[in-house]
Amino acid sequence: MSDGGMIYRVLGEQGPRVSAVCLGTMTFGQQTPEADAHDQLDMAFERGLNFIDTAEMYAVPARAETCGASETIVGNWLSRQVREKVVLATKVAGPARSLGWIRGGPLALDRANIREAVEGSLRRLRTDYIDLYQLHWPERNQPLFGQWQYDPAKERDCTPIRAQLEALAELVEEGKVRHVGLSNEHPWGVMEFTRIASESGLPRVVSTQNAYSLLTRVFEYGLAEVCHREQVGLLAYSPLAFGHLTGKYLENPAAPGRLTEFESFGQRYTKPNVQPAVAAYAELAREHGLTPTELALSFVYHRSCVASTIIGASTSAQLAENLDAWSKPLTPELLEAIERIHLLYTNPAP
Repeated sequence: MSDGGMIYRVLGEQGPRVSAVCLGTMTFGQQTPEADAHDQLDMAFERGLNFIDTAEMYAVPARAETCGASETIVGNWLSRQVREKVVLATKVAGPARSLGWIRGGPLALDRANIREAVEGSLRRLRTDYIDLYQLHWPERNQPLFGQWQYDPAKERDCTPIRAQLEALAELVEEGKVRHVGLSNEHPWGVMEFTRIASESGLPRVVSTQNAYSLLTRVFEYGLAEVCHREQVGLLAYSPLAFGHLTGKYLENPAAPGRLTEFESFGQRYTKPNVQPAVAAYAELAREHGLTPTELALSFVYHRSCVASTIIGASTSAQLAENLDAWSKPLTPELLEAIERIHLLYTNPAP
């Protein structure tokens, strides 16, 4: 389905109808002040987007001082909109990261923590319901955020997936959550969530939000088949690899951005083949009359395995460039050239 050039897709079997581009809000309240954030939201919806993604832990980088700021900013904007026209997604933070300022440091993705997180998000977002409620990352032992090897020695007790789904089911029954999803998941996790939901009559996840870009295509290995067969949509985040794929750090390693403004940020992109891969993609883009940003975004926007691409920007000018890339699909010749680079520098930022 399309409307004015933007395509809309249904997540899962009967999930929300979302625009193929989603506005991410992790800069809101940190790099992006509230007035500028509202300008971005207005621009996005004028350009056909109906989908907003946030999280209880945002802004990023996660700090006690800005925790919940993004939701608050979105909520202030949302209070002036027709609620039914907005598809609103947010997330509950799990215990796998040390964020002790969130709910006193969540010890589990159990019923009490999930319920407390939802109530807090509803207050900040100034709404009665959340369209898509996501588990921000798995509670169980799992390689995350640039780690790439599963280590059985790090196994720990965690809330069973069935119990997590049961907690989410209560919120769906109460009308506080309409659909549920995952984030930073792996094939086994998606399969377990869908299997248990089907066997027990619990809510089926309609999406998983995972990193996906020219530098990070591990989704294609196992998750692409799982999500296709189980009808779980990919919400692709970091399509510009934290700014790397704009090419700005090639020209100036100290260029303004999250990677230079915040210490120890973006560990996924510190690996040795990242810069050579970025240089190759930037050169390819320019050979075909595109900016590196346009190449990177158009690749993800129009990938068959992607249900919606989450874009974020510090400024409205950046957002406009990102939205313009939607109307520049890549030619078969260019896609073949991308695959040749991919084979040379395969997933340099897994």
